[in-house]
This record gives sequence, structure tokens and C-alpha cells, in this order.
Amino acid sequence: MLKTLLSRVREYRKYAFITPLLMVGEVAMEVLIPTLMAVIIDTGVSSNDMNYVLRIGVLIVLAAFLSLSFGVAGAWTASKASAGFATNIRKDLYASIMDFSFADVDKFSTSSLITRMTTDVQNVQQSFQMMIRICVRSPIMFIFAIIMVYHNGGALSLVFAVAIPIVAVCIFLIFRRTYSSFGNAFRGYDSFNRVVQENLNGIRTVKAYVREEEQLGKFAEASQTIRDNFKKGQTIMALMNPLMMTVTYCCMIAISYVGARLINVGHMETGELMSIYTYTGQILSSLVMTGMVIVMLSIAHASMVRIAEVLNTKTSMDPNPEGEKTVKDGSIIFDHVSFGYGKSSKVLDDINLKIESGQMIGVIGNTGSGKTSLISLIARLYDVSSGSVKVGGRDVREYNLEALRNEVSVVLQKNTLFSGTVAENLRWGNPEATDAEIKAACDIASASPFVEAMADGYNSHVEQGGTNFSGGQRQRLCIARALLKKPKILIMDDSTSAVDTATDSQIRKALREDVKDLTKIIISQRLSSVMDADQIIVMNNGRIQDVGTHAELLERNADYRDLYDTQTRGGNLDD
Repeated sequence: MLKTLLSRVREYRKYAFITPLLMVGEVAMEVLIPTLMAVIIDTGVSSNDMNYVLRIGVLIVLAAFLSLSFGVAGAWTASKASAGFATNIRKDLYASIMDFSFADVDKFSTSSLITRMTTDVQNVQQSFQMMIRICVRSPIMFIFAIIMVYHNGGALSLVFAVAIPIVAVCIFLIFRRTYSSFGNAFRGYDSFNRVVQENLNGIRTVKAYVREEEQLGKFAEASQTIRDNFKKGQTIMALMNPLMMTVTYCCMIAISYVGARLINVGHMETGELMSIYTYTGQILSSLVMTGMVIVMLSIAHASMVRIAEVLNTKTSMDPNPEGEKTVKDGSIIFDHVSFGYGKSSKVLDDINLKIESGQMIGVIGNTGSGKTSLISLIARLYDVSSGSVKVGGRDVREYNLEALRNEVSVVLQKNTLFSGTVAENLRWGNPEATDAEIKAACDIASASPFVEAMADGYNSHVEQGGTNFSGGQRQRLCIARALLKKPKILIMDDSTSAVDTATDSQIRKALREDVKDLTKIIISQRLSSVMDADQIIVMNNGRIQDVGTHAELLERNADYRDLYDTQTRGGNLDD
């Protein structure tokens, strides 16, 4: 896990290496100052030698300046290294997610992936900065201060032999209690992000059903859970300050008592005693900082594991970069295909189907019958559980994945447009498309009339998500975008559901007449959208119930006939 993450430091490795060296310099200068102060008092002040005081004073100022310089430089390099480290992690996480198959995304869930790219990366960034800075500074400060205490007053070091174990035990007990609270708080961000995502994606539904108060309650509950865990952890952590003050003052009293006796017998100077007071604070504060770093690293460990899990996940779908790059035609064969999502039961069972290149195919069936799952296998959005799907006479797994998907365009019911212009959105299908090609694709998709009626035509602005277009307009633009790819197979998954029947008919007529070599698969709940198809596939419970033309199915398939009566003659399925 650490190897996976630390390899992302990459070009910022030099900053991560320089930071600990700067911390050593900062601590060395900081620890030197109390000793120089002791020298001033014991030698310069006691002998009233102002020249000596000034010389040592200059050294103290120089040491302070160097300590400040090392500290500022160390903070800058640590920030540079940690921010760059986090940037590289986010880039690699995003790249990994982009390579994921639909099955991989389903395994992690969208809200979890968002948390891993935001909160978890932030935790790791902070921990990395602590690791290269405070993890070096605190132990070095502790060691240097102990050495100086022993050097300036060896007998007084016995005080720390008693105080340090007490502080260490108290810190351990406090941080042990806070670890679970902070860990639960960070894990709570998953559910928090899920609530936010659901509310933002479904804001129209929430408002339509006037459920704002209920959703606000869910948000408040998720937020309160995080707050409670942080509050519990911070309340326990608040004990640290009074504990440290108590131990520090007890040490001061013990040091004052022992130091006074040593000064009386001439074994210690006043300046040395004063320096030990400073070293006492440095020793105990370094212990606290070390403990805090350990806790933060422990809490961040969960984030590190979650990030490494994504980075180390190899996509379940082999992109086959060396595979076949040419799709001969748009013919499709399903050969004893079965499929299920993950460990769930089969959603498709023993599918056998043959589609000739250039045919128009209609697919109908009840909700959950497996229509979308069927067409997802053609573009290899998922891989079959058993059997094979062939496109252009070859198993889809034999193709280079990018080459296959370039020849299979899928238009979904829920369409996505991106901020920009209409032309920029359409060129997602073909970045090199000319204005004439864009116009031709929009003509087939019946999108030209409303686009050209806009003030800026194809340069008209598209809001994020295409919210300035109606559902039917978005669907037609997405069909045009898919056609610009000039694929061999076009799959329309209920992608004209928001379009009126007259426009739907125009689109199908244009598809049949203007792109005859294109294999067209239309999934629809409306029989009027598939009635003129060369073949109509009737799905039921993950199986193909029947295949035929409209006339053939109307004659021999009772379910199809009932559906026809319901939609065209006002019949009732219960009759």
C-alpha cells in the first residue's frame, strides 16, 4: 500500500527529501538558543562583560534567523511536496476510474469514489506533510533536547526519566480513545456524500413531491453523525492541554528544587537551570506532537487503504490493446449468452440471436426483462458470463476495446450534454466533423429545426447538463452526436421517449433511408417506435420470448397482441 502511494510522489521527490534536512537544521538552531542564553547569563552577565553578551547575542540572533529560515523553507517544501503528491494521486485515481468497466464502478459505488478522490486524498496529503515534517522534527527535537539537558545538568535528567513515561502512557490512552472517533468521522463521509449526491441528482423529484424537509433531515442526520464523532474525539483531545501543563509545571517544580540544591553546592550555574526550563517544554511538546502524528497517520491509514484499493484495481475488462482494430460490418450474433451483474442471479439466460448488418431491430419487453443488459453486451460495456457476442463475425473480446466502441454508438434514455456550445457537444462524436457533417447528422435526428432557430445556431451555448434544452431536444442532439461517429451499429435505448410520435417517426424514417448500411437497434416501450422494424425481439424475464415482424408477432404472440391493443386501441391488459 505505502509503495503504491509513495510512488506517486514522482517529480516532487526532491522536495520530500529536502524537507527533513531543513527540519533537522531548524531544530538544531532552536535547541542551540537556550544553551547560548545560558552562556550569556553564566559568563557575560555574571562578569558584567557586555562585549561578550553582544557577541553571544549576535549568535543567538543568527541562530534564530537560521531557525526561522529553515522552518519557512521546510514549510514551503513540505507544502509543495504534499500538494504535488495529492495532485498526482488525484490524477492517477481519475485515470484509473476512467479505465474502469461499468462493473468496476458498480463495485465501488459513485459516492465512495467521490469520497476517495476528495476527503481521503486530503487526509493522505495532510499525513504526508506531517510525515516528512513533524515526524522528523518532533523526534529530533526530543533527542536533541534530552542531550542538551544531560549536558547542562545531568542529574536533572532523572526528572524526565519519571515524567516521560507518565506523559507517554497518558498520550497513548487519550489517542487510543480518539482514534475510533476520528476514524468513524472520516468513514461517515461516504454516507454524507451519498445523501448529497442523491439530493442534487434528484432535486427536481424532491421539489415535485415537496420532500425538502425530509431530505434536509437526512442531510442533517449524516452531518450530525460526522459532527458527533469529531466532537467526541476533540473533547477527549482537549484533555491534552491541561495534562501537558500539569506535567510541565510539576517538572518545573522538581527541576527548580533539584536545580537550586545543585546551584548551592556549585554543581550548576543559573543560566544552565534556565536553559533546562526551555528544554523541558521542548521535550514534552515534542512527545505530544509525535503522538498526534501517530494518531493522524493511523486515522489516515484507512484512507490510504481505500485509495490504494482503487489504484491497484485492474479493470475487470481487458481492453485488449493488441486486438483487432477493424470491424467488418454491423452484423451481430448472440451465441448461448448468459449474463448477471456480479454475484447476482442471471438477468440474461441462454440468448441466441442473429442480426444482419444494416437491419433495423426493435426490442420490447416489460421493465426488468433484460433489454438494456442485452444491448450493453454489444458495446462491451459488460462482458458475458457465458457464451459469446460476435460483431462483424468476431467475438467482441477479440477486438481492441476502443476500436469496437468507435463502431458501436449507444444513445441512452438519460442523455448527458456538457457545458459549451451545441457544435462542441456534437463533436464528441467526431472531433474532426465538418459543419456540413454536423448539419447532416442533425437533419437525420430532427434536431436541425430547433438548433437553427436559436440566435447563435450551432454555436448556441449549452448549460451544464443541457438544462436549457428540453428532454426531447437533448435526446435528438445525442442521437446526432452518435451518428457523427459514423458507426456500424447504432443502439437507441428508449432514446426517443421524450420525443413526440411524429418526430419519432421522422427520425426512424431518416435512419432507414439515409444510413442504410447502419445496423439500428431500437429499444422502446412504444410499439409505434418499433412496428416498422425488420425484426422485433420480445424480451421476458431475461429470455427472448419471440422474434418476428410486427405482423407475425401480432398473429402468434398473445403478449405482443395485448400490448398492441393497450397502446393503439385503448384495450386493457386485464381483459
